[in-house]
Amino acid sequence: MNRRNVIKTMALGTGALAIPSLSHENSNIDESPLKGKINHSVCQWCFGTIPIETLAKEASKLGLIGIDLIGPQHWDILKKYNLDSTMCNGAELNLVDGFNDAKFHDKLIPSYLEHIDLVANAGYKNLICFSGNRRGMDDELGLKNSVKGLKAILSHAEKRGVILHMELLNSKVDHNDYMCDNSNWGVALCKELDSDNFKLLYDIYHMQIMEGDVIHTIQENHQYYGHYHTAGVPGRNEIDETQELYYPAIMEAILKTGFKGVVAQEFIPQNKTNYGFDSLADSIRRCDV
Repeated sequence: MNRRNVIKTMALGTGALAIPSLSHENSNIDESPLKGKINHSVCQWCFGTIPIETLAKEASKLGLIGIDLIGPQHWDILKKYNLDSTMCNGAELNLVDGFNDAKFHDKLIPSYLEHIDLVANAGYKNLICFSGNRRGMDDELGLKNSVKGLKAILSHAEKRGVILHMELLNSKVDHNDYMCDNSNWGVALCKELDSDNFKLLYDIYHMQIMEGDVIHTIQENHQYYGHYHTAGVPGRNEIDETQELYYPAIMEAILKTGFKGVVAQEFIPQNKTNYGFDSLADSIRRCDV
């Protein structure tokens, strides 16, 4: 299951199902305060069958600072629970029609200019974007097109204090043909744009699949990474002993770079105790180094 399919399902009306009140009486959730060295968040789509207000309430209880991938239509709910929209979305067309193809610029540019203002006016600062798929295009042309399209909106983002983050996604398992599927291409784009208001969203799950060497890559390129996502490999499930990455060490490496941004959980819980919130609590603790 990947984000694109879940979002499609939610759009068809299955993303706001009513659920009974949650109870943590029989769970092992650690309710002690978080250490405060890492800003924790969670991606909304991974809990797509949970009403956003329920997710916000639980996120607040767990000590998260916000929720990722929430558009303007739900920001009022986040504010109700004193949460940030830690990675805003809604400006993109989809995950496959992106800045690497100039034929989409006429739609992308006005959409992003509008959303940059929405994000800034709401008091948020992070807005996601995507390269789009190759469709037979070589990486050099895709890079050139991306630079042209992004430059058309970057000055406005700089003026409004909004940071654009292009997400690194794997093209091996989840997002076939996606262009920004490796750190080298993404870093080259950052260097071409040369702006503090353009960063990469380094998705640890995706980049473990595509290139591995996660800690070394973070150490080498950390200045270009503005946001992190987590998930277990293989399978995109819990970040526990069932998968191949050791997240406490990765988080320590991120902290050593001086990172002050947000780490968002983006796994799909297999353990459905309390609708997956026990797994979320466990993952937050594993990353709270």
